[in-house]
Amino acid sequence: MSRQQRTDIDAMLRRAPQGFTPVPVETMRENFAALMATFPVPPVNTTDLTLASRPAVLVEPEAGATRPGTILYFHGGSFALGSPWTAMGLTASLVTRTGVRALSIDYRLAPEHPFPAGILDCLAAYRALLEEGADPAGIAFAGDSAGGGLTITTTLAARDAGLPLPAALVAFSPGLDHTRTGASMHTKQGIDPFFTTEGMAHTGEMYLGGQDPNQPLAAPAVLADLTGFPPILLQAGTNELLLDDAVRLAQRARDAEVDVILDITAGVPHVFQSFIGRLDEAGLALDRAALFLSQHLPAH
Repeated sequence: MSRQQRTDIDAMLRRAPQGFTPVPVETMRENFAALMATFPVPPVNTTDLTLASRPAVLVEPEAGATRPGTILYFHGGSFALGSPWTAMGLTASLVTRTGVRALSIDYRLAPEHPFPAGILDCLAAYRALLEEGADPAGIAFAGDSAGGGLTITTTLAARDAGLPLPAALVAFSPGLDHTRTGASMHTKQGIDPFFTTEGMAHTGEMYLGGQDPNQPLAAPAVLADLTGFPPILLQAGTNELLLDDAVRLAQRARDAEVDVILDITAGVPHVFQSFIGRLDEAGLALDRAALFLSQHLPAH
């Protein structure tokens, strides 16, 4: 395993300004887009379109889809930043590894559109696919960070709306608890090179907009009943404030008799899967995610 690579990436991330200083959300969005633009994107074909009245991007293998199904992808960015393009490296990596097309939805962002606007947009996108005739057994949800959280909360919302559920869920470093009560929020403070508790409190307040976090759609790792959920793959690193979000959700899945894989990689940061070509573990984790998706989506 690539201990030196992990050390080098941690050092690189710590060269950025440390600590938390509030800045306008527009500046945060610009900085996030600039950061994510530094990550490689495997070659794919992309098409801008509209899904459930929201902008979206269709991502397909260069040679065309080799197997049926759809990955509905939810980008990260603390529910306040990002777009399908900031997550394109991850989306394209899943598409090229599986041969399955992806649709990445540009859901509404906080603080202009606080909780649960993003969840409602992702649910509407899923409902639109079903209304177009897509088989739920051929749809998987995938996402990173906030988008990883949306894979779970969108499934909760779909179940509560009486919709058939997707075939599988893949969540990279998911944010699953706006009560911020996971032990890793304290034990990983200073170890996490990306996040601080102060910064997460700031974006959390933007997302919640004064609403109570003590509800399943805001804190599924603490409060959600996952009964009836499809198989779940949760990937996280040990250097994350959000580590215990994934750990506790895996426990809730187990308690609900749901198939779940908790896939933890040591010494890596938040959404380490983005570091393709610079971190061996990134490619290996994406390979495992692609295998999981391939096992749960139809082969032909």
